Amino acid sequence: MTQFNAATLPAPADTASLLQVSDLNVYYGESHILRNVDLSVPKGKMVCLIGRNGVGKTTLLKTIMGLLKPRSGNLVFNGQGILAKRPDQRARSGIGYVPQGREVIPRLTVKENLLLGYEARADRPANRQIVPDEIFELFPVLETMLSRMGGDLSGGQQQQLAIARALMGKPQLLVLDEPTEGIQPSIILDIESAVRKIVATTGISVLLVEQHLHFVRQADWYYAMQKGGIVASGATHELSNEVIQRFLAV
Repeated sequence: MTQFNAATLPAPADTASLLQVSDLNVYYGESHILRNVDLSVPKGKMVCLIGRNGVGKTTLLKTIMGLLKPRSGNLVFNGQGILAKRPDQRARSGIGYVPQGREVIPRLTVKENLLLGYEARADRPANRQIVPDEIFELFPVLETMLSRMGGDLSGGQQQQLAIARALMGKPQLLVLDEPTEGIQPSIILDIESAVRKIVATTGISVLLVEQHLHFVRQADWYYAMQKGGIVASGATHELSNEVIQRFLAV
């Protein structure tokens, strides 16, 4: 089996970097979880982070969002360091986050959940009671459910709602943690299509943690994690069976 050398990994080079993660180290107590992580998300591209459960993928996303504090390393977003920024400040700077489990507010309606997304905008519109048509073009099912409670939606519908709510904040970077987990196959395809359309038509960059191979291949670039470090990376059209077996197969 090929030995991957993290020190010589290629990085996306076709466009300018929107997010740059450099030499990031994160601990839980004295347990070293992220080890010297380097990762780049180019502007207008989709990057997928793959790896088996427990290797540190969600920890990396939480660190990017400011929910965890690194012991060392650097985070640069849109040319500015963000390590000193709180999670809400990172959101207002243009990072939208859909966590694992979606976190839809169950006792608010679909429309109320969507309108909460405006809170992440630095330039909130004068009328914050209107959901833009672009949201329903991406997720048509939501338009028919505006008065339903978020907790009454299926898992797939809640996931679409969570992504749409993040988009209401007008992010430059959309961070998605396992968006297809526990969702039926037909809805997975709808979510894949919507995310790919977001990248293609809006210029929003996407950083995605995903196990579903078909979705992984929608990305432009992948990074593979093992034991808290990045151990392989490349263009997804070059994703080999060896890498798939090593980092995706159960």
